[in-house]
Amino acid sequence: MRKLITFAVIMSCAVLAAPTLSHASYTKTKHPIVLVHGVTGFNTIGGLINYFHNVPWNLERSGARVYSASVSFVNGSEQRGQQLANYINGLGHSKVNIMAHSQGAPTSRVTASLIPHKVASVTSINGVNKGSKVADVARGIIPPGSYVEGGAGAIANALGDLVNALSGSNNPQDGVAALETLTTRGTTQLNNALGWKGVNRWSCAGTNEDVWINGNRIKFFSWTGTSVWTNWTDITDPFLGVTSLAFGNEPNDGLVGECSTKMGNVIGTHYDMNHVDAINHLFGARSWRTNPISLYRSHANRLKNRGL
Repeated sequence: MRKLITFAVIMSCAVLAAPTLSHASYTKTKHPIVLVHGVTGFNTIGGLINYFHNVPWNLERSGARVYSASVSFVNGSEQRGQQLANYINGLGHSKVNIMAHSQGAPTSRVTASLIPHKVASVTSINGVNKGSKVADVARGIIPPGSYVEGGAGAIANALGDLVNALSGSNNPQDGVAALETLTTRGTTQLNNALGWKGVNRWSCAGTNEDVWINGNRIKFFSWTGTSVWTNWTDITDPFLGVTSLAFGNEPNDGLVGECSTKMGNVIGTHYDMNHVDAINHLFGARSWRTNPISLYRSHANRLKNRGL
């Protein structure tokens, strides 16, 4: 009788512990996750302000191993892609899962073309995969070779150097290259060079989840929000409200149109989330309808279930 009672107690404890153990490994992917920031971004400022706010912690608390890459604050996607490839090579892992925001998406596609054997998956988050109309407008206001271009480039480069100092980085800056690469023309040129891998050349849609690059199968995913005004306490919303005017009636997140964000397996484009909300900023001010943290966590679990 005592043995039966002991067995029952042990089984009850196991049942109670099972959800906890499952939760503890919910985001535990086979390969580590590398978060990649967008234009005018950084990994961390003084170890206090993270570009992805508390996204890394929320992935790590359930088993994920997470790195936040540091590439140029402003530069072309090709240059940033080479920097990211160097960073990943330096980590010493056989493969990584890349989750990239904004310009981080084309940056990561460049990296995947350079070291496809080191990349298990690339996920675009509000990514600029077919250019941004905001960049198109800015390029029109700042003509190539003009004094305005020189001044704007100098300011952007100076800000990049300041971010380098604050984040302990030494990345080269090129504000003009950053603007050019994010225009529709600049991104189209990049996509041509990359063979439109993971990006649909002909329609407003994604592609197959499996993308083959030099004999290596890489999983491509994307998601985005198509809201601009999401939280009246967020001081970035008014800015995005102005920039969103560049898109007319096209659904957008304030800086990128919906069609431009689609890449690979499109998880969703309906989220009540703008371009800044996508990285859980400004310090978590967001819509009550969409929690960006849940998107990162569920996606890490999706990668885990695919053996990545």
